[in-house]
Amino acid sequence: MAAAHGHHSDGPDDVGGEGSPSVFRQAVAGLQGVLLRPEIELDATPPPQRLAPYSYALEAAVVVDDEELADGRLILLHDPAGHEAWGGTFRLVTLVHADLEEEMAQDPLLPEVCWSWLTGALEARRVPYAAPSGTVTRAGSHYFGGLRERPPSTQIEIRASWSPIEPGAANGGERSAPDTAAHLAAWCDLLCQIAGLPPGGAPEAGVVTLPQRRGPQSR
Repeated sequence: MAAAHGHHSDGPDDVGGEGSPSVFRQAVAGLQGVLLRPEIELDATPPPQRLAPYSYALEAAVVVDDEELADGRLILLHDPAGHEAWGGTFRLVTLVHADLEEEMAQDPLLPEVCWSWLTGALEARRVPYAAPSGTVTRAGSHYFGGLRERPPSTQIEIRASWSPIEPGAANGGERSAPDTAAHLAAWCDLLCQIAGLPPGGAPEAGVVTLPQRRGPQSR
């Protein structure tokens, strides 16, 4: 996924201050300084509160020729006491969405395909994970009144979470930070795939993933 002229992920140098666990700071550091494809614009954003004692969030957009094709948010959660539903002390949560061509949105297999892109991206990067869960939603919009000139639009949305496996946890050893950089890379692969980009570059003739709606955006 890395590109020679890509963007680096960024964020605060001291997340959570000295009071935050070192393993959390290591996990956040893994999300910073990652070389990304040039189509991806990535920035740190305030994380939601009360989901976990410690959290960090990134927001991203896939932009080609000044047009936003997809966007999303990735949140890293950490609870030093562990969480039974997570099966560990870390959890990644995401929201990704993109506009689609209407005929593509009518494909009855689209939700299953989109979910397989998430799990496939993680497996392709060979990052260990557990307890994946989520939803794939498609919603159509029709415009009226002052917006009646806009064509109908359909949006696909993926809400998902999974637990990055912490090294040493499986063998009963001391837990260390999971490879969050690899998880971020896999997430960016998903974002580019739902945006309709082929692996490794900008859209090319003859390459089909998810056709994107061109023209006025509802966002």
